[in-house]
Amino acid sequence: MAKKQPNRDQRKPRADAQRNRERILEVAKEAFARHGANASLDDIAKQVGVGPGTLYRHFPTREDLLREVYRAELEKLAAAEQKLSQTMTPTEALRAWLLLFVEAIAAKELIAPALNTLLGDPKKVFEASYTKMYEAIRALVKRGVESGEIRGDLDPMDLLRALVGVSHVALGPDWQSSAKRLVDILMVGSRPLR
Repeated sequence: MAKKQPNRDQRKPRADAQRNRERILEVAKEAFARHGANASLDDIAKQVGVGPGTLYRHFPTREDLLREVYRAELEKLAAAEQKLSQTMTPTEALRAWLLLFVEAIAAKELIAPALNTLLGDPKKVFEASYTKMYEAIRALVKRGVESGEIRGDLDPMDLLRALVGVSHVALGPDWQSSAKRLVDILMVGSRPLR
């Protein structure tokens, strides 16, 4: 009796195919940030060192590639919570995650014009990623509260709102410096009242 072949969609991608996919996403993020929605997909493939067919096999359309670049950034941010929680104290982990959040805002700001051109409102497309991101910050704050390092009345969304706010208010190329200073201010304000 012949062995049943797994469904093509259920198979795990080969390691080299996964590396190509991840490299395409990194190069595409930079290209969309520099050149907007019309960045050359052929140039992206060339810079990665793969043929255009490989790029299109992973991402059949420009919209698919752009959508996945944004989703991957949010997924990395959400996944960082567990790694940070395993290797740092609750307040160190929260601070490190907030600094990564500032970087994610910067990446989003860079590719936002391309996102809006091709997708309209990306929030509707990425609700699952936003949920994972919220769950990550909620877990970090909860861990800090349980350890006694973070005040019990802290709303995790207040931290995110403050950082998103500074990215929209601060005009100029150094808003990230301001946001990183704000992380430290927020961390001081997150400590329990004595």
